[in-house]
Amino acid sequence: MRNVVILGMRRAASAMLLVIVLLFTGVTVSVAGAVALFQTEQSAAAHCPRDVVVWVNTQTGVFHFKGQRWYAATKQGAFVCEAEALQGGMRATRNGQ
Repeated sequence: MRNVVILGMRRAASAMLLVIVLLFTGVTVSVAGAVALFQTEQSAAAHCPRDVVVWVNTQTGVFHFKGQRWYAATKQGAFVCEAEALQGGMRATRNGQ
C-alpha cells in the first residue's frame, strides 16, 4: 500500500512540474480540448499564421475576436487559434462583445 501512495505522489509531482514548465514557456495545453493556449497574441499568431487569433475565456469556453469588448480582458483567459478553439469545443461570443 505504501508503494502505491509513493507512486501516486511521484506522478502528481511530475504533473505539477510539467505544468510549471509550460507556464514559464508561455504555452499551456488544455486537457479537455487539447487546445494550445498562449500568453501573448504574438505566440498564438506564430503557432497558427493562417488562422485568426482569438481570446478565450478559459473558465467559460467562450472566445472573443480582436476589437470586441472582452478581447484580452477577462479574468481568466488565453490567446488561441480560432480553428483549434472550435475543434476543442469552445464557441464564439453570441452578443458580439
